[in-house]
Amino acid sequence: MSALEIQGQKARAASAILAVADTARKNSALAAIAEALLAQKTEILAANSEDMQRAKENDMRESLRDRLALNESRIKAMADGLQQLIELPDPVGEAVSMAKRPNGLTIARLRVPLGVIAIIFEARPNVTVDAAALCLKAGNAVILRGGKEAISSNTALVRIMRAALKKGGLPEDSVALVADTSRESARELMRLNDYIDVLIPRGGAGLIRSVVENATVPVIETGVGNCHVYVDEGADLEMGVSIVANAKCSRPSVCNAAETLLVARPIAADFLPLLIPALAASHVELRADAEAKAILGKAALDATEEDWATEYNDFILAVKVVADLDEALSHIARYGTRHSEAIVTADYARSQRFLAEVDAAAVYVNASTRFTDGGEFGLGAEIGISTQKMHARGPMALKELCSYKYIVKGDGQIR
Repeated sequence: MSALEIQGQKARAASAILAVADTARKNSALAAIAEALLAQKTEILAANSEDMQRAKENDMRESLRDRLALNESRIKAMADGLQQLIELPDPVGEAVSMAKRPNGLTIARLRVPLGVIAIIFEARPNVTVDAAALCLKAGNAVILRGGKEAISSNTALVRIMRAALKKGGLPEDSVALVADTSRESARELMRLNDYIDVLIPRGGAGLIRSVVENATVPVIETGVGNCHVYVDEGADLEMGVSIVANAKCSRPSVCNAAETLLVARPIAADFLPLLIPALAASHVELRADAEAKAILGKAALDATEEDWATEYNDFILAVKVVADLDEALSHIARYGTRHSEAIVTADYARSQRFLAEVDAAAVYVNASTRFTDGGEFGLGAEIGISTQKMHARGPMALKELCSYKYIVKGDGQIR
């Protein structure tokens, strides 16, 4: 039996205990983790410093180093997130529906944990804590497999969480970390059907594609965000500038950041020059089609076909002038990843067409794509943004980390 199979076996045993753990017990364990993170922040920061040093030596780009970096404020945010999670309702055991049949049977549908969840993610150590905590609250055991870039941070965080779980009265094997960050370990995890109920990849397009192509375990796709903002004819131009700047610049390395700007031809000559200074403070590189470049001049580079399909995760924005809403919808349908799409418009009819015709997990009118987030949607913390349609779509919060069980009660009925 391989080391990963042993982890899977232990996680399966832990999941049986978690499935019947009451809310107070789970919340107590989460509180113990929050307390331990704050008490051992020096150890966490020292481990993260090792990761950051390697990132610098390997010339990791600045936006990705920002995702990797931890500081006292971010550790406190992790602990605060755990406290917020404690306050959320426990989804396990919730009756989603209940009805009495004509034959006298009472049939209820209850939320139950998924079981053992495996998560493959990249260089974001905060995901280690967020994902583990969400899985625990929903009664699931979790096996975490982070990238090599964050291995020191992840090792320290999981060690702290496992000790806190044991102290809090839950199995330490409720949370496990795959220490081997090779491709072989990832592939083995993708095929651990005997122990894993669902696999969630959280990262860039390459990671998602690898998991979908290689996994035999059921997969929920999350994270790939080639998001668009379309500024429509007659839109409030100042509003458009504000939304585009926020969607691109507030945190470009996350999946709900905008990657492509589409501008209606009648307003392009007025709108694009207004946008340049708003993006200049963040040194955003613009890659424009011929029509947009004729307006932007030296402020933009020539866009290629590849740019329309790229999730940059960086201070880069593709810009295209389109004839109208029809061309914008066609472009989004061809290049979008069904994550988050926005229109800036003053026209009600066109806003309704955009909402109806865009196929994405979140569709916005006159608001930034950066709101696609469990916390912003009032769902609490989330494990990722599902871009598929089976089981869950959009922010995957506590309820989305559950399945269902039908409870049927009778008084002697036979069929």
